[in-house]
Amino acid sequence: MTVSAKSVAALAGAGLLAVLAGCGGNGESATDDAIAVTATDSACEVATTSAKAGKITFEVTNNGSQVTEFYLYGPGDRIMGEVENIAPGLTRRLIVDVRDGGDYQTACKPGMKGEGIRGDFTVTGTAAQRDDPDGGLGRAVAGYHDYVTGEIALLVPRTEEFVAAVKAGDVSRAKELFPVARTHWERVEPVAESFGDLDPRIDGREDVVEEGLEFTGYHRLEKDLWQSGLRPDSPEVADRLLADIRELARRAPNVELTPVQLANGAKELLDEVATGKITGEEDRYSHTDLWDFRANVDGSKAAVEALRPVVREREPALLDTLDTKFAELDTLLDRHRAGDGYVLYTDLSEQQVRELSAAVDALGEPASKVAEVVSR
Repeated sequence: MTVSAKSVAALAGAGLLAVLAGCGGNGESATDDAIAVTATDSACEVATTSAKAGKITFEVTNNGSQVTEFYLYGPGDRIMGEVENIAPGLTRRLIVDVRDGGDYQTACKPGMKGEGIRGDFTVTGTAAQRDDPDGGLGRAVAGYHDYVTGEIALLVPRTEEFVAAVKAGDVSRAKELFPVARTHWERVEPVAESFGDLDPRIDGREDVVEEGLEFTGYHRLEKDLWQSGLRPDSPEVADRLLADIRELARRAPNVELTPVQLANGAKELLDEVATGKITGEEDRYSHTDLWDFRANVDGSKAAVEALRPVVREREPALLDTLDTKFAELDTLLDRHRAGDGYVLYTDLSEQQVRELSAAVDALGEPASKVAEVVSR
């Protein structure tokens, strides 16, 4: 039995999405210095609208009826940190490391759409770089930066090949290249998301139209290739996608990362799996979601791997748990391989979807603790 759109809705109604949204669980107790955030369908109440530069912790409780997410934005809408997939009734923690004082914004996004319910947030003073006597945190950031650089170096030519096939009208070849190019994008998406203007243009799903944005990028071309057929403006959309990818490659070397951002990125990628890949919503026309699923897990694992020496020293039991849960998820994914890729999402049974979702949930819980470990 394959999973249809109706089946996905039934799974969601049965509580699957709520379980996935709880990665990190409802048991994340507030810390003494945490800033309480109460999110509803129409409000985003932040207990205080200012904090000193350095480690800032938000405890976000969703009292609304929709799944929500919470963001801290910096100048130019740069995403300083985010926590996604907060189901009704759950509390999730976001830890961010903000070095510079200035004007920031908080945002809750009921339904995980749109610009969100925003509020001004002020960071005062400046924070010195944290003590790193053995250089472990510095090496972690440098190592992960090298990983991102390598992935983007592959993303550009793979996207060039995909765009060339689209513009040549070679639908078969473009379909083959679509999940290959996206693999490199999905591995480093948290870094790409720090450039708020690029992410929706490159990777926005059709829902962005409801938010007043133009539907462009990979998913617009995905729809052209698998559903509507190539359109007169498909070559133009392809050229814009490539220009945006090249812009990402230009900006990425200058992005400043912190160990906490690496840890948050590892969790964000698992949230990406939970909110889009495991539901079949991400690649809704091509059904190549498992390619993206694999890439998100790869990217999450790379961030944890970069932080491995630090986590091993400070919380070895957590690292053992992460290794075990990553291995279990890898084993499950490998069962769905087909040639150099994966079976279509629509080929999965409901039971197989449940198994994958349970493995993501089991990994998400320990992954949510890494940021706290590295920020000590």
